[in-house]
Amino acid sequence: MKNKLKCDAYHIFFKNLANGVKIDIIATLKDEPMSVNELSKELNIEQSKLSHALANLRFCNLVMSKQVGKKRIYSLNKKTILPILKIIDKHRMSSCEGCKVGK
Repeated sequence: MKNKLKCDAYHIFFKNLANGVKIDIIATLKDEPMSVNELSKELNIEQSKLSHALANLRFCNLVMSKQVGKKRIYSLNKKTILPILKIIDKHRMSSCEGCKVGK
């Protein structure tokens, strides 16, 4: 049962990272925190689709949010996601020939 729960967590986590919209959100928030409206304009994604993706990312604590006036500002959980992105980049550069940028 313990392995089943761990496996479910892996599925949820990697499902978030396997979604193009969610990866675009993560990549955009890597540079700076943004509101939904800013993200929507930057990524050219309708707000409802973006809000749904953000809710899933927040559920796994990959993205955090805080209220600033009337805006909700989203940022990456840098403690968690930045080390993961660095590991992915390192793997891509050393072990994933088919993943090289520009190919």
